[in-house]
Amino acid sequence: MIKRTTVNAFAKRKREGEKIVMVTAYDAPTAAAAADAGIDILLVGDSLAPTVLGYRNTLPVTMEQMLHHAAAVRRGAPGSFVVFDLPFMSYQESLEKALHNAGRALKEADCDAVKLEGGAEQAALVEALVGAGIPVMGHVGLLPQRVQTAGGYRIQGRTPETAERILNDAKALEQAGAFAVVLECIPVELGKSVTEALEIPTVGIGSGSDCSGQVQVMNDLIGLFETTPKHAKRYADVGKIVREALENYVSEVKNGVFPDEDHSFR
Repeated sequence: MIKRTTVNAFAKRKREGEKIVMVTAYDAPTAAAAADAGIDILLVGDSLAPTVLGYRNTLPVTMEQMLHHAAAVRRGAPGSFVVFDLPFMSYQESLEKALHNAGRALKEADCDAVKLEGGAEQAALVEALVGAGIPVMGHVGLLPQRVQTAGGYRIQGRTPETAERILNDAKALEQAGAFAVVLECIPVELGKSVTEALEIPTVGIGSGSDCSGQVQVMNDLIGLFETTPKHAKRYADVGKIVREALENYVSEVKNGVFPDEDHSFR
């Protein structure tokens, strides 16, 4: 039996000042690489929609697609703590549907927890999920699933009123039983204030270094796309490497260089 990290470990890490590292993963090979690198949490994010499936935002991805990729992530990283990002309209319609879909993430994809977007308005749902034995990671600040009502991807919490709302939302999620809260694209000072106000850890993305940990999209970190968001750092240029490799493959096939004797059978 592989011993996995439990939700209790993350609160302990915050108390002891040990940073938490989370990254998105969508398939078995990248999940395995992330696990080998020492990543603490793998997030099967609904960012699957634009980063892997080619949609313009996160809204179109379905439960079935998420489950398919989450199961692959689990196979690639059997000992990792895996969080399943509940997709748009998988939990907003009713409590019963939310419980059903969150349960599928644990039962069918063998994930360790689910993540959902929203603050105080989701507290009752978070409490119900936790009460049913489903660990929940919250998400406040910029909410990608509400991008159309928000008018785009905008930094949140820049006014005293919106900053206070985000702080209260995070507190409500903690009170409801969430084991951690993602803080997305809020000012550094607010990220620090929310982190200090909570006993549970915060995981920031574009919210400053004072958060208990950080999360980024795998594809941004390794440079699969030509552009990188401001909140992400490009640690490699895999996209360029892949293109050059494929160009060399095309050239060698067309010029009769590949396959050569070393790559042929007799």
